[in-house]
Amino acid sequence: MAKPLTAALKTAQKTRTAARGVLLWGYEQRLGREVKAHGKMPKHLGLILDGNRRFARAAGVQREVGYEFGIDKAHEVLQWCLELGIPAATIWVLSTDNVKRDPEEVEHLMKLFDREARNLARDPRIHANGVRVRAIGQHENFPPNVLDALQDLERKTAHYTGMRLNIAVGYGGREEIVDAVKIHLQKQAAAGMGLEAAASQLTPEDISRHLYAADIPDPDFIIRTSGEIRLSGFMLWQSVYSEYYFCDVYWPGFRRVDFLRALRDFQGRDRRFGK
Repeated sequence: MAKPLTAALKTAQKTRTAARGVLLWGYEQRLGREVKAHGKMPKHLGLILDGNRRFARAAGVQREVGYEFGIDKAHEVLQWCLELGIPAATIWVLSTDNVKRDPEEVEHLMKLFDREARNLARDPRIHANGVRVRAIGQHENFPPNVLDALQDLERKTAHYTGMRLNIAVGYGGREEIVDAVKIHLQKQAAAGMGLEAAASQLTPEDISRHLYAADIPDPDFIIRTSGEIRLSGFMLWQSVYSEYYFCDVYWPGFRRVDFLRALRDFQGRDRRFGK
């Protein structure tokens, strides 16, 4: 009697799993229609891709596998953004703090960046949709092959006028602000202005115009995965009036239904810009 009972339980479990899948699919379709019907989309979406290593630990696989899943998810989310007509997105894939991790891990990440930059440069979606891609951050100490891959990707998409995609790699918000101030002061010095005069005339607009992505609007919506409720230095200057959404799932497990829920939440907010 034990065997038939076990078989029946397995069959019932498969049936329940299939039913949940159908219900989730139906919910996702309805949610997608609601989000599209509302029409309000972020003009610039920020994505903090957090939780790749924890996803790997929870799944009992090597951390490198977690990064591979994370890359696949980034490609998925790019497609979702294109389908919904989101004009600009910045995805944070490596911070300045991450660069200080275990050398073997960083070396593996650099190989992934080299590979994926070259893949993006050939991606039909990038060219069909006119996506302009730019790598932002501090890259001076990156391996030459990675720098070449990132620069080649930027060159091949520089003329496009469609979606703007910023890849924040080797990026830190504090470092970005420092770099902006340095550039401004250097320009003032080149124009013959002394340090005291330059400092006395410094305005927020002077810093804004020298940020890494100064030619696109500040992010109006920022999503962070993994359950961490902090920015960790992501676009510190630009995010002063951003709306935030913190999702409990690890980045590789981020589903389209999670993305749509976040957008629906954004659509229901009344942005007051500090007023």
